Amino acid sequence: MASHSDTLVVFFGATAGANGGKLGSDEREIILLVWQIVDLHEKKVGKLQRCLVKPDTLELTDQCKEDTGLTLDDIVKAEPLDKALQQFQQSVSSELKCLGRSSYTLCVNSPLIIRQALHPEASKKNLVLPECFFTFVDVRKEFHKCCPNAGPVQKLELPSMLEYVGLPAVSEQSMGVREVRSMVQLTLCILAEPYSQNVITIFSSVFSSKTEPVDSETVIRARGLPWQSSDQDIARFFKGLSIAKGGVALCLNAQGRRNGEALVRFINSEHRDLALERHKHHMGSRYIEVYKATGEEFLKIAGGTSNEVAQFLSKENQVIIRMRGLPFTATPQEVLSFLGPESPVTDDAEGLLFVKYPDGRPTGDAFVLFSCEEYAQNALKKHKQILGKRYIELFRSTAAEVQQVLNRYMSTPLISTLPPSPIVSTRDCVRLRGLPYTAGIEDILEFMGEHTVDIKPHGVHMVLNQQGRPSGDAFIQMKSSDKAFIVAQKCHKKTMKDRYVEVFQCSTEEMSIVLMGGTLNRSGLSPPPCKLPSLKLRLFLLARSFIQTDLDTLHPATAAHRWWLFVCK
Repeated sequence: MASHSDTLVVFFGATAGANGGKLGSDEREIILLVWQIVDLHEKKVGKLQRCLVKPDTLELTDQCKEDTGLTLDDIVKAEPLDKALQQFQQSVSSELKCLGRSSYTLCVNSPLIIRQALHPEASKKNLVLPECFFTFVDVRKEFHKCCPNAGPVQKLELPSMLEYVGLPAVSEQSMGVREVRSMVQLTLCILAEPYSQNVITIFSSVFSSKTEPVDSETVIRARGLPWQSSDQDIARFFKGLSIAKGGVALCLNAQGRRNGEALVRFINSEHRDLALERHKHHMGSRYIEVYKATGEEFLKIAGGTSNEVAQFLSKENQVIIRMRGLPFTATPQEVLSFLGPESPVTDDAEGLLFVKYPDGRPTGDAFVLFSCEEYAQNALKKHKQILGKRYIELFRSTAAEVQQVLNRYMSTPLISTLPPSPIVSTRDCVRLRGLPYTAGIEDILEFMGEHTVDIKPHGVHMVLNQQGRPSGDAFIQMKSSDKAFIVAQKCHKKTMKDRYVEVFQCSTEEMSIVLMGGTLNRSGLSPPPCKLPSLKLRLFLLARSFIQTDLDTLHPATAAHRWWLFVCK
């Protein structure tokens, strides 16, 4: 901790793009490092060091050239970031040895160079940062503690701070040198026992209670994530900022699959505001949108009241894996045997959580706890291997996803019912015609693209023929008639597996009649061949026996449709 160190390294960095208050907001690489050692005990100052850094992309913005005075010719012969950091370490270690010191703490003018530039760039380039870059002192915050009437921390500038304490402004013209010399003057004036800040390196996935208060000024929504993104991937995207424990909640779509969004909770509003500056930064080849969100939205996704989930997730720093597609008869011992000795589950069967319907029937989903990354990676190698007669899907998961999946299934009705025929017909559905016969739910969701978020829960219904096979038609319930209209306009005659698909807006009534065996064509609606009272009676009598069959593995609307076909035979 800095409070136990009497040596500071005053540190400054600049990027090839925006600097000052916007440093790091445009993902540009670091091109300049400047530093100087200050021995607080002896009131001595070391030699000022200036190091140019060669970025991977040799391009400087006009504003950067104006601010730094640097040109491409200046940096093209410089060393890359990893070599520059080695030079920094060797230089500082040599000076410390001459001073008879063994430790030091970094001192910066704002957290941006550490949190928004250095950590994200090092993460992208797979560089291991020296330990000194995980603890630092913010000179503005130290100044504010000594001079609280000088103004808000965010608005403090080096010249105004020097003027406030009666020190002359530094006349140096060179960017970096000017800032470091200004910080050194302030340091000798006010930083006798500085307060350090830490960069959190490990993200913890823990249980969040719905009764837990969440400050809305600490939450963001990230959009455009790759579907396979884990909480650790999101933590890496926000490298340098401190995410609260259990602060990543991956959002699921109506089918229980990740929809490319996540809600992220930070330890305070300062880190949330820095996260917002990463709007449209890249995760691989995709840019990620970052917006403000509320604590209520976070708890809606991540919060829960289940004691079973709380107990399951009570062990911190455990890696969570989701298993999907398990045989309904699978036992804990069979799952443990499937994972094998190279993937030992935490506390054996206690580290397994089988997801069930309210009546106790298994859903085919389960969550597994592993004590370390190595065991989890071994388990992920079993992805799509066979257990019984079914292949099993394995994915990295989070505490929030565990809660979401449990919430989803526990709110599912015991017996899935047919879509109701409303008295007032609302055109909030779309009909897909001409689908490939091999098309499934996932193909339809991919076809829908960005409009997937506007589908009602359990709103995708495949239409089967009298033999129970795909007919090439499907109905989708949208959240409103306006959404249905937009989908019909945007998706009509788009292709799916080399076939163009017709998309029409229709009503819930029209969808219900077709799903119950009727027809919908240019001549209008034709009722189903069976009378509805008879159908209701026969469904009621058959429901108990059907509940225990393989039909309960299907999408609710598909199961209802197949019941209808069975009854009408």
